Amino acid sequence: MSEPTVSIALYRPHPGKEEDLQKVVKDHLPTLRREGLITEQTPLHLQANDGTILEIFQWKSIAAKDEAHQSDVVMEVWEKFMAVAEMTTLSSLEEANQPFPNFKPITF
Repeated sequence: MSEPTVSIALYRPHPGKEEDLQKVVKDHLPTLRREGLITEQTPLHLQANDGTILEIFQWKSIAAKDEAHQSDVVMEVWEKFMAVAEMTTLSSLEEANQPFPNFKPITF
Protein backbone atom coordinates (compact mmCIF):
# COMPACT_ATOMS: atom_id res chain seq x y z
CA MET A 1 0.00 0.00 0.00
CA SER A 2 1.29 3.44 -0.84
CA GLU A 3 1.78 6.15 1.72
CA PRO A 4 -0.84 8.74 2.63
CA THR A 5 -1.05 11.85 0.48
CA VAL A 6 -2.39 15.30 1.33
CA SER A 7 -4.86 17.07 -0.94
CA ILE A 8 -5.92 20.69 -1.02
CA ALA A 9 -9.35 20.99 -2.59
CA LEU A 10 -10.63 24.44 -3.54
CA TYR A 11 -14.30 25.21 -4.00
CA ARG A 12 -15.38 28.65 -5.27
CA PRO A 13 -19.13 29.03 -4.66
CA HIS A 14 -21.43 29.95 -7.50
CA PRO A 15 -23.19 33.29 -6.81
CA GLY A 16 -25.79 32.87 -4.10
CA LYS A 17 -24.67 29.31 -3.29
CA GLU A 18 -22.33 30.06 -0.36
CA GLU A 19 -24.54 28.42 2.28
CA ASP A 20 -25.27 25.42 0.05
CA LEU A 21 -21.53 24.95 -0.46
CA GLN A 22 -20.88 24.97 3.26
CA LYS A 23 -23.48 22.20 3.71
CA VAL A 24 -21.77 20.04 1.08
CA VAL A 25 -18.31 20.67 2.56
CA LYS A 26 -19.62 19.71 5.99
CA ASP A 27 -20.72 16.32 4.61
CA HIS A 28 -17.72 15.65 2.34
CA LEU A 29 -15.01 14.38 4.68
CA PRO A 30 -17.36 12.35 6.90
CA THR A 31 -18.45 10.58 3.70
CA LEU A 32 -14.86 9.88 2.67
CA ARG A 33 -14.10 8.66 6.19
CA ARG A 34 -17.12 6.29 6.23
CA GLU A 35 -15.91 4.89 2.92
CA GLY A 36 -12.48 4.24 4.50
CA LEU A 37 -10.65 6.51 2.07
CA ILE A 38 -9.06 9.16 4.29
CA THR A 39 -6.96 9.08 7.44
CA GLU A 40 -7.93 10.34 10.87
CA GLN A 41 -5.59 13.31 10.36
CA THR A 42 -7.46 16.45 11.44
CA PRO A 43 -8.58 18.33 8.31
CA LEU A 44 -8.26 22.05 7.88
CA HIS A 45 -10.91 24.30 6.35
CA LEU A 46 -10.02 27.82 5.28
CA GLN A 47 -11.71 30.60 3.35
CA ALA A 48 -10.10 32.97 0.87
CA ASN A 49 -11.11 36.61 0.45
CA ASP A 50 -13.20 35.74 -2.64
CA GLY A 51 -15.22 33.13 -0.68
CA THR A 52 -13.34 30.10 -1.99
CA ILE A 53 -13.19 27.31 0.59
CA LEU A 54 -9.96 25.37 0.91
CA GLU A 55 -10.25 21.87 2.33
CA ILE A 56 -6.99 20.21 3.35
CA PHE A 57 -7.14 16.52 4.21
CA GLN A 58 -5.17 13.29 3.93
CA TRP A 59 -6.05 10.35 1.68
CA LYS A 60 -4.97 6.94 3.00
CA SER A 61 -3.13 6.42 -0.30
CA ILE A 62 -3.16 7.32 -3.98
CA ALA A 63 -5.14 4.11 -4.50
CA ALA A 64 -7.76 5.31 -1.99
CA LYS A 65 -8.02 8.58 -3.89
CA ASP A 66 -8.62 6.60 -7.08
CA GLU A 67 -11.18 4.38 -5.30
CA ALA A 68 -13.22 7.47 -4.44
CA HIS A 69 -14.03 7.82 -8.14
CA GLN A 70 -15.60 4.34 -8.07
CA SER A 71 -17.82 5.00 -5.03
CA ASP A 72 -21.44 5.89 -5.77
CA VAL A 73 -21.72 7.50 -2.33
CA VAL A 74 -18.70 9.75 -2.93
CA MET A 75 -19.76 10.57 -6.48
CA GLU A 76 -23.14 11.72 -5.13
CA VAL A 77 -21.41 14.23 -2.84
CA TRP A 78 -19.09 15.36 -5.64
CA GLU A 79 -22.09 15.97 -7.90
CA LYS A 80 -23.52 18.24 -5.20
CA PHE A 81 -20.23 20.17 -5.23
CA MET A 82 -20.52 20.71 -8.97
CA ALA A 83 -24.03 22.15 -8.55
CA VAL A 84 -22.92 24.81 -6.06
CA ALA A 85 -19.26 25.55 -6.78
CA GLU A 86 -16.44 25.71 -9.27
CA MET A 87 -13.39 23.57 -8.53
CA THR A 88 -10.45 25.93 -8.79
CA THR A 89 -6.69 26.12 -8.25
CA LEU A 90 -4.42 27.68 -5.67
CA SER A 91 -2.96 29.96 -8.34
CA SER A 92 -6.42 31.48 -8.93
CA LEU A 93 -6.46 32.97 -5.43
CA GLU A 94 -5.26 36.51 -4.78
CA GLU A 95 -3.61 35.19 -1.63
CA ALA A 96 -1.42 32.83 -3.67
CA ASN A 97 0.57 35.80 -4.95
CA GLN A 98 1.91 36.57 -1.49
CA PRO A 99 4.51 34.82 0.60
CA PHE A 100 2.88 33.40 3.73
CA PRO A 101 -0.72 33.87 2.54
CA ASN A 102 -3.40 34.22 5.18
CA PHE A 103 -6.87 32.68 5.14
CA LYS A 104 -9.86 32.82 7.43
CA PRO A 105 -10.28 29.59 9.44
CA ILE A 106 -13.74 28.02 9.31
CA THR A 107 -15.20 25.18 11.32
CA PHE A 108 -18.08 22.84 10.72
